[in-house]
Amino acid sequence: MGLALNRQVSLAVHGGAGSGPLPASDATLRRHLRTVLAAGRQQLAAGGSALETVLSCTAQLEDDALFNAGCGAVPTTAGGFELDASAMNGSDLRAGAVAAVSGVRNPILLAAKLLTGSEAVMLAGAGASDYARERGLAMVPVEYFETGWRRYPRDHDIPGTVGAVARDSLGHLAAATSTGGRRGQIPGRVGDSPLIGAGSWADDRSCAVSCTGIGEQILRVTLAARLALLMEIGGLALAAAAERAVTELVARVNGEGGLIAVDGDGRIITAQSSEHLLCAWFEHGGPGHTALQGRIRVARR
Repeated sequence: MGLALNRQVSLAVHGGAGSGPLPASDATLRRHLRTVLAAGRQQLAAGGSALETVLSCTAQLEDDALFNAGCGAVPTTAGGFELDASAMNGSDLRAGAVAAVSGVRNPILLAAKLLTGSEAVMLAGAGASDYARERGLAMVPVEYFETGWRRYPRDHDIPGTVGAVARDSLGHLAAATSTGGRRGQIPGRVGDSPLIGAGSWADDRSCAVSCTGIGEQILRVTLAARLALLMEIGGLALAAAAERAVTELVARVNGEGGLIAVDGDGRIITAQSSEHLLCAWFEHGGPGHTALQGRIRVARR
């Protein structure tokens, strides 16, 4: 079935939230986001599941040095690269996550290996890297990450984190999130991205969410799960829940960040308290949109 005839599928991707001058022109950022969105559209059109699609889109963003994940990761104060990722499936709440992993080209694909939950839901550090090698995932030398890092102008902002959320033709939801870290982070630091309920959440009963921004602040308010609970328990619609969740991020911790989300009806929302949120989306199989700011903006103190 061609996507033009399938009004059930929706997809959103993001390339991070932050403040300050961006690392590339508006046109370049939008072009890169459109490329990923188009690939996700084709995958959903071919009958791909929401989970398969968000994993694929996030892996593509990891491979793009323009964004802070995978190839575009930033070094720790010790000069190493420690990456985080998570994914969640809304139909059965399967989840997988990795934290502070080194040498893995696509951390989101490593997180995907844990979605069965048979061995672990989350792995960290050297154990996660060993697991990736044992499962035959692509491993890369440190130079792979250093090459991406050198592309950033030092006086420009590095948008934190990439991710995707989707609703497939069966009505199932999924979310994925990946990050290359925070500029100047100490070794071993872990933010929100690999933590289910903070950086990622998906539940067919409410929504799928991928968050981005200052991880410590997002983690402290469990931003992704907060949005979902405002819908499932609080009875709010997606847009109202997203605005409330980001408002709480600001009110409680003066947090800087953003999110993308999709509900069970395929409605997409993008919201932020940061200066920018790099995002692209289509709803119900309709036309694609790109933006450098979310639909909902909440001012920080």
